Amino acid sequence: MQTKASKTKKGADGTATTPEKCHDPLKTSLPLSKNSVTVLARRYLQKDEQGRVIERPEDMFKRVAAAIAGAEALHDEKADIEALTETFYELMTSLRFMPNSPTLMNAGRELGQLSACFVLPVEDSIESIFETVKHTAMIHKSGGGTGFSFSRIRPEGDRVKSTHGVASGPISFMTIFDVATETIKQGGTRRGANMGILRVDHPDIEKFITAKTKTDRLNNFNISVALTERFMEAVEQGEEYGLINPKTKQETGRVSAPMIFDKIVEAAWASGEPGIIFLDRINQKNPTPQLGEIESTNPCGEQPLLPYESCNLGSINLGLAVKDGSIDYPGLKDTVWKAVHFLDNVIDVNKFPLDEIRKATLNTRKIGLGVMGFADMLIKLNVPYNSSRAVLIAEEIMAFIDKESKAASVELAKKRGNFPAYKGSVYEKTAPYMRNATTTTIAPTGTISIIADTSSGIEPIFAVSYIRKVLDGTELIEAHPLFIKAMKERGLYTEDLINRIAKAGSIQGFDEVPEDLRHIFVTSMDISPEDHIAIQAAFQRNTDNAVSKTINFPNSAIKEDIKKAYSLAWHQGLKGITIYRYGSRPVQVLNLKKEEAKTPALQTAPQPAKNGKIEPRPRPARTIGVTERVRTGCGNLYVTVNRDEKDICEVFAQMGKAGGCAACQMEAESRLISLALRSGIRVESIIKQMIGIRCPSPSWQDGEQILSCPDAMARVMRGVAQIETDGAVKEKALAAGSTCPECGGALEPEGGCLLCRSCGFSKCD
Repeated sequence: MQTKASKTKKGADGTATTPEKCHDPLKTSLPLSKNSVTVLARRYLQKDEQGRVIERPEDMFKRVAAAIAGAEALHDEKADIEALTETFYELMTSLRFMPNSPTLMNAGRELGQLSACFVLPVEDSIESIFETVKHTAMIHKSGGGTGFSFSRIRPEGDRVKSTHGVASGPISFMTIFDVATETIKQGGTRRGANMGILRVDHPDIEKFITAKTKTDRLNNFNISVALTERFMEAVEQGEEYGLINPKTKQETGRVSAPMIFDKIVEAAWASGEPGIIFLDRINQKNPTPQLGEIESTNPCGEQPLLPYESCNLGSINLGLAVKDGSIDYPGLKDTVWKAVHFLDNVIDVNKFPLDEIRKATLNTRKIGLGVMGFADMLIKLNVPYNSSRAVLIAEEIMAFIDKESKAASVELAKKRGNFPAYKGSVYEKTAPYMRNATTTTIAPTGTISIIADTSSGIEPIFAVSYIRKVLDGTELIEAHPLFIKAMKERGLYTEDLINRIAKAGSIQGFDEVPEDLRHIFVTSMDISPEDHIAIQAAFQRNTDNAVSKTINFPNSAIKEDIKKAYSLAWHQGLKGITIYRYGSRPVQVLNLKKEEAKTPALQTAPQPAKNGKIEPRPRPARTIGVTERVRTGCGNLYVTVNRDEKDICEVFAQMGKAGGCAACQMEAESRLISLALRSGIRVESIIKQMIGIRCPSPSWQDGEQILSCPDAMARVMRGVAQIETDGAVKEKALAAGSTCPECGGALEPEGGCLLCRSCGFSKCD
């Protein structure tokens, strides 16, 4: 494999590119799906100053492989860098392993920041808080996500001696972090994600629990309550527990543990947040207790970290670990060892955004090897996801990965030395060698699972067949390739069946699908919360860090169901849990199901003129409508939608302070939309053309991103018409809680994050 070019030119970031990289990036010899290549071109491949892709997928993997293999020279001056580059290249291009997104994006490029997750300390002083805000901005700019514990900040109303005033409390400071995150777009490709954590014994815990019920703030945060063992015991025993002022360490009062627990349950039932983490359990497994207690995790909750630590993640594709109907353990061992080698090298070549992060990360050298494609593996093994056999496989395979990752880390330590904080760690008495303080983490795989064309993380498949919106707005119906294969082998495949399944997502209830396939191809909403938790617990039992997974509930679930799940998660040994009740997010008010629509859109006939051309129906003297204010990046936009006796007949938009060209353009848009409506054009078609149009200044309102003024007008029309403009895509968006802000596709809940499998957008990855 050639890793050097005879002639080079510079890309936008100053890195060398070859002339062949200006060729069509969608043409590749690698075993990548069209969707994978499209996502790579949009988010990962290098671009020039004009935004044109100048790197093929092959070039990206060569760039990453060469950069990571280059670390070998630090440990062995005689190392065969070229051979190791080839090894890492094959590891990734075979789709057996993928590192986290920042490594794919930045390895071998000027930025060089390769870590996905960080935790920063937040102390109880203005100086410390704003220093952390600055550090957060630097991390987000480099492509990472951040986690914080706000538990050290004194409660709202507490006396501040230095100013003789009163403290504003942790939630107010969280808002500052949220606004800073909204302002910074990470490295031109990703927007930052945050985790905000508060201990359950903090005096402001009730305010924290309900902090995200108001959807106009904290939209760049996942929030979780840190539950202690004492609290959970008090819940089960119906007792009170003490609230502790973090500044004075004094008890400020006592409250009912069951009452607080019920408030957490109610908020999660309503919106999916807050999540919960079991803080004492996390610290029981802290590999370096001599360095201090763990207070927070990364944004999706799977990576507990000490202050200033970062972690480098990667995932093995279990969908490719099946050979001749059984698990290929020799092949899996080879992948694990190479992946641990890869991730340890990442630490050495990483360009850390802060010196404190470099020191803390090198001190423990934590890596997090996880998995993706678990659902695909089960399908290939003909094992239902919601079965006791699946739980046994989950526990067995993660035990194998954890054991082999430790063995690989030991061998690296023999050559390179133990991690510096080894003395005093849990390994000091059990293992004479260990290169990495942790080796395993189950993270949400987000876009890397799209690149690998496999199921996400340890989640079940989201849908057997679905509508995928490609980047030009075209809709394509796709189905799981293993389902297509199985149906074709039995002579039962028809496009009509696939189209009908796409409207439901699940195949349960389709009698033309054989019963055994209905058992195997189960989706996230076909599986009970208890079965979801059983799989998560099986993986957690053999994972150093934590396990990211979404526990799905039907819309009909009651609060008692959530409470039982939380209790079960504690008893099953989980370190945290994220639940999602179908259709519970407030933004879904506009995504009504067809049977719930009160005023369906009518398809009115156009008025033929004498010359045979379409003539718009006349506007009546009186119309009835609504005016809605939408906050856009340009200011408040006032959108009026009016109806006549047949249907929506006109739309007008006016900017609060707009004038000149902006006002003219909005008037022109309004007139053309109104003309189209009165000419019989379906409102769905108009909305499809306008929704998703982006301008340079998007904004947020009610938890929904407003991409532009035309996008705002389309969203208001959609709400007034009470329709689904994207069919089954909107059904899945209802389950996920929102539509993709970039392509309008469905956002799937995945491990505390939201992922669009159409274009690769992810809140966290």
